[in-house]
Amino acid sequence: MINRVEDTVKTIDLIVETLWTRYRIRILRITIWFMIAITLLWLGYEFWRLLWQSGEMGAVDLKLRFGEVRDWFEGRPIYEQVGHAVYPPASYMMLWPFLGWLSVSAARWFWTLTSIIALGALVQLIVRESGANTRLERAFMVLMPLSIYATGATIGNGQLGLHVLPCLMVAILGLRQRQRTWRQDVWLALLMVFALIKPTVSVPFFWIILFVPTGLRPAALITLMYAGLTLLASLFQAAGPVPLFLDWVTAGTRAAVWGATHGEGSIDVHVNLHSVSSALNIVGWNPYVSILVLVLLGLWIYFHRHWDVWVLLGVTAIVARFWTYHGWYDDVLMLLPMIALFRIAKKGGSFPRINRLAGVLCALMLLFSLAPGGLYSLPAPWNSVYVAGQTLTWLGTLWFLVRTDGKQMRSSPQSISNPFPP
Repeated sequence: MINRVEDTVKTIDLIVETLWTRYRIRILRITIWFMIAITLLWLGYEFWRLLWQSGEMGAVDLKLRFGEVRDWFEGRPIYEQVGHAVYPPASYMMLWPFLGWLSVSAARWFWTLTSIIALGALVQLIVRESGANTRLERAFMVLMPLSIYATGATIGNGQLGLHVLPCLMVAILGLRQRQRTWRQDVWLALLMVFALIKPTVSVPFFWIILFVPTGLRPAALITLMYAGLTLLASLFQAAGPVPLFLDWVTAGTRAAVWGATHGEGSIDVHVNLHSVSSALNIVGWNPYVSILVLVLLGLWIYFHRHWDVWVLLGVTAIVARFWTYHGWYDDVLMLLPMIALFRIAKKGGSFPRINRLAGVLCALMLLFSLAPGGLYSLPAPWNSVYVAGQTLTWLGTLWFLVRTDGKQMRSSPQSISNPFPP
């Protein structure tokens, strides 16, 4: 039986190698034109939703955050009175410059402008970090974040993912510079603090900053800055910072339980730890399971802290996607493991089969990420089949990355680029 499996794997690997060697230019060109068409249609529709669509579906999350920010600075106890208020105190302090001084209409336009800037920064980072070194490869990497459904959904909903991801990437990738000044560490800390505006996405990445070499000073700065923002935000509420933070934990836990059973985080829409526990009728265990997974991730990062930072980012992104409730817009996280896979696929060395497997996984992840996605565009039961295939691909990628020799990737002279520039 084992021999049959090995023979099948060798046959598939040979087919992939042959097809890619002979037709890679044609495959890339067809894929790029297809991605261009998707980008124009999908982003055009989602920017229309953000700017002009009326009703509850147009900029739905942005309008919720707009009301919460207004309520917060008017002193209303939103964790007790507003069911959708699930962001911590510091987040409302950081959201005020975007929403607190504008009308709803003006806020939609301003959010559009900042989303375009954030998307441009994200594209630039992806192209630079991917190691793409031909015109077709660079075009492919430019289109990757533009053509996935999560980018458009984030824009149309007025969500935070596009603002968070570039800050998160720059903050963590900046740690590769071994000798840094205080000013540089303050800058990295400020970026990471802003990324914590959406803690369900960014908190797991704090382990990387805490445990990688030279990350202790930025980690301390981040903690102090975030505590200061929490204290500052509490000045606009009757309660103090500690009670407010505890109220947020209670509200967030309650919202996660609801989302795992009714919202986009339910198991018939998205698979995550909360939706699984809901399906097993053990929702009371949700906080403990999430904390356990977060601790296990921290331990893994500690013992692999000398690995290539992109392997750490890819693993953390997948865990962050599963550790708590998320909507489909938060699948922008999957860009990070896709970049890690692309880097491995491009890397030379003594294990070409591993490189090809990374390329196949990257292609599968992109296939399951392209707009509009199968979740809402496919009829039942095919949408469930799509979600199952997507989930298995993500878990397979997680297994592949944790099994990757990330330390060898970091030190190999054949690496596509030096991931730790001076």
